Amino acid sequence: MTPEQVNLVQQSFAKVAPISEQAAVLFYDRLFEVAPSVKAMFPADMTEQRKKLMGTLAVVVNGLGSLGSVLPAASALAKRHVRYGAKPEHYPVVGGVLLWTLEKGLGEAWTSDVAEAWTAAYGTLSGYMISEAYGGAQAAE
Repeated sequence: MTPEQVNLVQQSFAKVAPISEQAAVLFYDRLFEVAPSVKAMFPADMTEQRKKLMGTLAVVVNGLGSLGSVLPAASALAKRHVRYGAKPEHYPVVGGVLLWTLEKGLGEAWTSDVAEAWTAAYGTLSGYMISEAYGGAQAAE
């Protein structure tokens, strides 16, 4: 990621943060719509899960300028996701849902540059997480 992309991700996330609860509802509703089989991996009451999602995103977004600072937490998160039943093929689905959610939340502020920046950020982190959780062979698939 370029420094400009890091700034775009951080600035755009700052615009979503005030509506984080609604954004998290949008995210999970969309995820369960496009991938209904993953719903079984989540609790019936999603209140805490939605808070965790937005909290984790905030930590990652704020740490993008010094990526090494968030990689240990990303590795631990990836390994926990394996225990919950997450598979490498879930990552692109989640990424698509995240981008869709951000587009809805940002409205006109969702530009092609912002989309590219978020795509780069998610690609970098999800690739790392897949590699950490499943080994290098899975990350290349």
